[in-house]
This record gives sequence, C-alpha cells and structure tokens, in this order.
Amino acid sequence: MPDLFENPMGLMGFEFVEFASPIPNTLEPVFTLLGFTKVAQHRSKDVSLYRQGDINFIINNAPNSVASFFAAEHGPSACGMAFRVKDAHKAYARALALGAQALELPTGPMELRLPAIKGIGGAPLYLIDRFTEGKAIYDIDFEFIDGVDPHPVGHGLKLIDHLTHNVYRGRMTYWASFYERIFNFREIRYFDIKGEYTGLTSRAMTAPDGKIRIPLNEEASGSGGQIEEFLMKFNGEGIQHIALLSDDLIASVDSLRKAGVPLMSAPPATYYEMLEGRLPGHGESVEGLQVRGILMDGSVEQKDKRLLLQIFSETMLGPVFFEFIQRKGDDGFGEGNFKALFESIERDQIRRGVIQAS
Repeated sequence: MPDLFENPMGLMGFEFVEFASPIPNTLEPVFTLLGFTKVAQHRSKDVSLYRQGDINFIINNAPNSVASFFAAEHGPSACGMAFRVKDAHKAYARALALGAQALELPTGPMELRLPAIKGIGGAPLYLIDRFTEGKAIYDIDFEFIDGVDPHPVGHGLKLIDHLTHNVYRGRMTYWASFYERIFNFREIRYFDIKGEYTGLTSRAMTAPDGKIRIPLNEEASGSGGQIEEFLMKFNGEGIQHIALLSDDLIASVDSLRKAGVPLMSAPPATYYEMLEGRLPGHGESVEGLQVRGILMDGSVEQKDKRLLLQIFSETMLGPVFFEFIQRKGDDGFGEGNFKALFESIERDQIRRGVIQAS
C-alpha cells in the first residue's frame, strides 16, 4: 500500500450529492426546508441544482435515467455522489486500472460526459475536475436562474462534512478496501457500539485530502437493529446520512427549527449533567446546548481544546437523514456521542415496535 498521506487520485473534496425519488417533485420541498435554493436548471433534462453555501445537491427527475432506476429500487435517496479531482481523465483511468467498475452514463448533445465508477449500492461515483467559479460543470450543463444568489446562505450550512454508508454484515471490509485501494483512504476511527438490545461496528474512512470522510456502518453479529432496519427499508446498501458543516451550529439549529426541520429528540438530561465531567472546562453553554438538543464531544487535554458539536434530523428521505455539525478543532465523528445517539435511535425503534424490549 502506498504512503497513507499520498493523494494519487488528486482528491479535493466533495463536489455534489445527487438525489432522486420514484415520485417526482417530492424532494424539492425537503431541500427547501433544509435551507437550499434552486439556483440552476439543466439545459436539456429535468435536473435541478440546489445550493446552500458551497454545498451542491442535484435533484434528478429525469425519466428512464440511472437515477430514476435507482430510485425505483431504493425509494427517495441519494443516488450518486461526486468527488473533486485535479484531473478527471487520469483519475478515471487509474481507478479502472485498480479494479473499479466503469459506469457508462447516457449524455445528450452538447453535454459534458462525466466519468463515473460504480459506488455504494451500484450508485455512480463521479470524478469531477471542472469546479472553479465560471468554469464548473454547472456553467456548461445548467442555466442559472436570474436574480437568484448562486450561493444562498440558507441556514448557514457551508460544506458537506461527511456521509455514511450502511452495509450488509460482513461487507464493511470490502468497502473499506475499495476506498483504500482506489482512493488511498485511511481508517482513522473504529467504533464498536453496543446498546441495550443491539449493536453496530463502524470504520471511519478519510481521504488523503482530509476533506472527504466516509464512515462505514455494519450491524453487529446477531443483532437486528438500526442498520438492519435501514437495509430492509432502503432495499440494499447505501448512504444513510449526510453531514453538513456550519460555523455557528446554535444559529443554524435555531434557523432549522424555525423552518420546521424535524430534529431528533434530545438525549436525557443526564447527558448534559455529565458534560463537565467528560469535558472539564469546555467553555460552552450547557443550557444553550441542552435547550436545542445539541451533542458535544472532543478533548480538553491541557492547552489542546478540541470540540465538536452535532445534531441529527429525523429521517427525511425514506430511511435517510441529515446531520448538522460544527468543528472547533476536532476532526472526529463524535465518538463520545455515538453511544448516546445509538441508544436514542434504539429507544425510537422500541417505541415504534421494531425492537421488542425484554
């Protein structure tokens, strides 16, 4: 394996996430609620670009497309994603040489052919090297809407921080190897989370550019919990949630709540009572976090204080949900919150009768 810090694919972050639904025009209200604005329309297809800050979400309503077939199988979902690369031609050739499966996607006249390989659940993983302002893929294939800010502020969400994959039991190693082999990702975290009734394991994979993070989640052996429920509802492996980065999570959460975004119920009061013991001298307003249900994790070792704030929506696209996150020097995934979140979802499953409490 090459040096873990090498970036042979020239990765430079996420470019976009593509969404589709078997019922047209049902995704638009969801993204509007999340603070996204339609800023452009494809020149020849029923495909729209929704944006907030530097986050690009593409809604693909084109009939008889790869996206429509994916949505017919999986329901409303993220049906594709794109990585930025320095040179798409070289990155694509290298991916194929390393065993990636090519995806030939139909294109119309005067339309860019975006190189793509087969990703999670068979969804396209695009490789994009046209992303500078005025020369991006959207400037060629889309028409921007007059009078609309091309980078709306929305709820103050700025970037795609990470997105997760839920995989079948025994498949986590396969997907970890895929990202390691093709893109030179590295595993930076490993979680083994056990609730009262179920459990999961997670491997957090990060690209050498440090901007693309993909945790892989797998149900624990003998467990029938939230990963299993996702796989059944989604009808296969796929993107479970997408985390969006804010510079001021409290303000973003207040804006999300005002808009009516359904956020996951807060952990019990004891979670906040234990924060000072877990992160002494953290300096955050516990009351401000508690009233909003925001979770906090990190480290406060001596002078190196690193904090992470996060909160999750309820499921909004079938079994898919969103995370809202602020990083104050911490590059983790809220490991200290994993168990609290896991148990919160488990309680919801018990309430809905998915898990039978003994």
